[in-house]
Amino acid sequence: MSDLLIKSCDAILTMDDSRRELFGADIRVRDGVIIEIGEALEGTGEVVSALGCVVTPGLVNSHHHLFQSLTRAVPGAQNALLFGWLKTLYPIWSQFGPEEMFVSAQIGLAELALSGCTLTSDHLYLYPNGSRLDDTIDAAGDVGLRFHPTRGAMSIGESDGGLPPDALVEREADILNDAIRVIDAHHDPNDGAMVRVGVAPCSPFSVSRELMRDAAILARDKGIMMHTHLAENDEDIAYCLKKFGCRPGQYAEDLGWIGSDVWHAHCVKLDMKEINLFAQTRTGVVHCPCSNCRLGSGIAPVRQMRDAGVPVGLGVDGSASNDTSNLMAEARQAMLLQRVSRGADAMSAQEALEIATRGGAEVLGRSDCGQISVGKRADIALWDVTGIDSAGSWDSSALLLAGPTKVRDLFVEGRQVVRDGQITTIDLPRVIERQAALALALAF
Repeated sequence: MSDLLIKSCDAILTMDDSRRELFGADIRVRDGVIIEIGEALEGTGEVVSALGCVVTPGLVNSHHHLFQSLTRAVPGAQNALLFGWLKTLYPIWSQFGPEEMFVSAQIGLAELALSGCTLTSDHLYLYPNGSRLDDTIDAAGDVGLRFHPTRGAMSIGESDGGLPPDALVEREADILNDAIRVIDAHHDPNDGAMVRVGVAPCSPFSVSRELMRDAAILARDKGIMMHTHLAENDEDIAYCLKKFGCRPGQYAEDLGWIGSDVWHAHCVKLDMKEINLFAQTRTGVVHCPCSNCRLGSGIAPVRQMRDAGVPVGLGVDGSASNDTSNLMAEARQAMLLQRVSRGADAMSAQEALEIATRGGAEVLGRSDCGQISVGKRADIALWDVTGIDSAGSWDSSALLLAGPTKVRDLFVEGRQVVRDGQITTIDLPRVIERQAALALALAF
């Protein structure tokens, strides 16, 4: 791979160990790695001017359900709480097959890329009509994002006291066997990996305690990470108390779901005892502010988590509960929610952007990503601050206060995925057309 030189950056928000901001500097990339940062660098290879741009590490999305981009704004689910929302959507999702999974993932991944995201996880927990996790992995390969898919699962249907319909649940032995297959086929533990795989039983209300425990044993045997939903809203807490006789934090601890190899989505309703448990064990949390607002779940105690030392990342969640997949807009919402609940000084724009970059990388166990520093992977976003979004701004580095929500250029492993605001890797208009046709077929 030839060298890439990003020249004359107005500002670089490095998110390195010193959280440096550099002005007028250049970045040299070779073989997908940042090898030099300095002024007036020269060299061969491709040169990209970053004049008028603020440069950040690529954003990291640590919780998503890519398949849901086919079910945005579904009537009947628009004004429902979590459990009612799910019951409306489960019958629609049961009609999906491999093409729906593939195309919806392409759309979700492209949307993330345009918002500056270079690394995303995905939680796929249903597999109707021959769908496989491989469908989304293929889509990520086409779009060019770094990908951390998780083999999700639901095993407790309505007839056994769970929330999902029986037609969407799987036998637990089949779940574990397929997880082994996907891990062996796709997981890459090395620095610079484009695909890592996790295991992710869906939630306390859709799988058994036995599956949670067995999934943790499998994950640790394979040396991979594990993910689930936890403490998302009051309904979630009430279910845990009634079904298991404990709060979600104790449920997670009892089943081995704490530690630096675990990250939980939402955690809106954690109490201080649970926050301290997660801090002490370095258990990760993904904050999904827009989805939490849309479903009326509440405001996650992110300030308390960060102050206690809990690793916190940012996630857009699925497009059926967020309606979009814009990670920059998500970071702004995270900042605003902490301010509205705890005061204007509760979270700065820079801290929210740190959560959306380095924070997410740490939650996903990616010490090789999430910062612009020599030796780290070349996942880099260029934000044009010469447009109307930033006109009149006194601080171009405060992107979340006055800046664009779509990226100008995006590089993943040093390869350009977005150029001048356009996806370079797939024929996006054609994919959008196919997505619209699939959505119409599902609606009628």
